[in-house]
Amino acid sequence: MAKQVDGLIKLQIKGGAANPSPPVGPALGAKGVNIMEFCKQFNARTQDKAGKVLPVVITVYGDKSFDFVIKTPPAAVQLLDAAKLKKGSPESNKAKVGTVTWDQVRAIAEDKIQDMNCFKIDSAMKMVAGTARSMGLNVKGGTAPESN
Repeated sequence: MAKQVDGLIKLQIKGGAANPSPPVGPALGAKGVNIMEFCKQFNARTQDKAGKVLPVVITVYGDKSFDFVIKTPPAAVQLLDAAKLKKGSPESNKAKVGTVTWDQVRAIAEDKIQDMNCFKIDSAMKMVAGTARSMGLNVKGGTAPESN
């Protein structure tokens, strides 16, 4: 018999750095989850991605047990890494702060496609390029996906 789902918790935590302090502790404590057990499991599974921001979806069951799925880093974080920037533009439509290439956009799209709501790499590239533009980044060089 399947366990009864008590709730879902969505958090963004740096890889290998989960600890009981906010936001992890209060979010899990409210559902009655063993916070230290989650932190140990999360840190063990994300040692290779230390320091990267990782979205995690935690499924809490009626008996206070849990499962969690670690997703790929957000496109915005990957774009900042690719452009070697600390943050995006405060006025993205006026002030451009950096440039990424279509090859970098393709690499990010290939990494993120399993977490996106599209099936073709061209669609994923367009979504990532839109994120880049909204952050104040220009997308240049390489080949852009075909417009349908």
